[in-house]
Amino acid sequence: MLDGLIRDLELFIASLLRPWNLYQIAIVLALALVAHLMAAWAAPRLHAWMRSREGWALWRMRLMVVVHRRLRGIFFVILTQATVWIMRSVTWPSRSYLVAAVASLALAWLIVVFSTRLIANPLLRSAVRYGAWIWVTLRILNLDADVADLLDRHAVMFGTLRVSTWTLVQAVVFVGLFLVLARFLTRITSARVAVNDQISPSMRVLIVKLLQVSLYGAAFVVGLRAVGVDLTGLAFLSGAIGLGLGFGLQKVVSNLVSGVIILLDKSIKPGDVISLGETFGWINALGARYVSITTRDGREFLIPNEDMITNQVVNWTHSDDYVRLDIHFGTSYGDNPHDVRRIAIEAAKGVDRVLVTRAPVCHITGFGESSIDYILRFWIADATGGLTNIRGNVFLALWDAFQANGITIPFPQREVRMLGGSKSAKTGDGSSATTAGPSG
Repeated sequence: MLDGLIRDLELFIASLLRPWNLYQIAIVLALALVAHLMAAWAAPRLHAWMRSREGWALWRMRLMVVVHRRLRGIFFVILTQATVWIMRSVTWPSRSYLVAAVASLALAWLIVVFSTRLIANPLLRSAVRYGAWIWVTLRILNLDADVADLLDRHAVMFGTLRVSTWTLVQAVVFVGLFLVLARFLTRITSARVAVNDQISPSMRVLIVKLLQVSLYGAAFVVGLRAVGVDLTGLAFLSGAIGLGLGFGLQKVVSNLVSGVIILLDKSIKPGDVISLGETFGWINALGARYVSITTRDGREFLIPNEDMITNQVVNWTHSDDYVRLDIHFGTSYGDNPHDVRRIAIEAAKGVDRVLVTRAPVCHITGFGESSIDYILRFWIADATGGLTNIRGNVFLALWDAFQANGITIPFPQREVRMLGGSKSAKTGDGSSATTAGPSG
């Protein structure tokens, strides 16, 4: 088979040296030069026109960028197709065979370029593009059957399952196409689910994850079945997979199951403000294996789903977005507690982010050694904005209000009294000395 392909290739090269083929090659080269000159003239003008477009949709601009980059190929396809039509009208088809083959190849390659732009992944897009180019080239040159027979001769047996090189190539192509289709359907469905306000955020994530698993699994199975692979011959892999789960994948499976449980019971959802141990932040995304939590300092923690199930999690916004904060302070015994409470409440109301609809309250919590102790409670509705900063702002407002109204914030006081019977208590005139600490 390989010798036959080599002989066909030698005959093809020899046929190119015939006079009526040489002039077709010259025509193709001349058309390529004309297409290059036309593209050099049109490219800057098209670029300037694109820059003048305002308010265009993103997909239109991306399409025009591809057209701008492929101007040479577009002009070459137009010129070759027109030349083939003219040559077939004035001469024999055999005298335009090479030009027609080049025109068909150029058109097919251009279609592949524009079609593969739908694939977002650069690596996958390149693989599909080059694979499609090879296939259409062999198809147009009528070499696809010979190449398929050659690749099918190299095969290995797995029990009753025969796997050849041609089978692998077909499997990669079909599975890749179905995976691209599954990804496209997933993106469309995810976009529709994301804008549906009747579905909770956690259920949106669950629907998207189940859809991804179902479509990708179906794409893999259908792709293999499309090339004739008998999947029953792969049943022996289930035992190996089960053994692997038993020894090395317990944590992975546990995190996957925990992720499903989290989505079903709706205990946390994207956007919730939570604290787990020393980690405080809001949930950025719910993954199949972990929960992404972004903290106020910009760090992103990836917490395994199992930890979210087994550990104590404080969800500050589980039922609603309202969060109550408490701060403690004390004032001197010489200040009227009624005035202190009123001034503290008014000061808290004047701070941004403190809710007025849920008015702050201030209570006496006890009579301390040096001060009357109070607790000030207030509500906020945006825990993602931070807790420490709002507490600091309220403390600063209290300080300013107390300074303006003569309210004293005391500090601990100690009085040291020297007893008269001790030697150290005697002064020069025989009297006792008393020392007092600073007073509030």
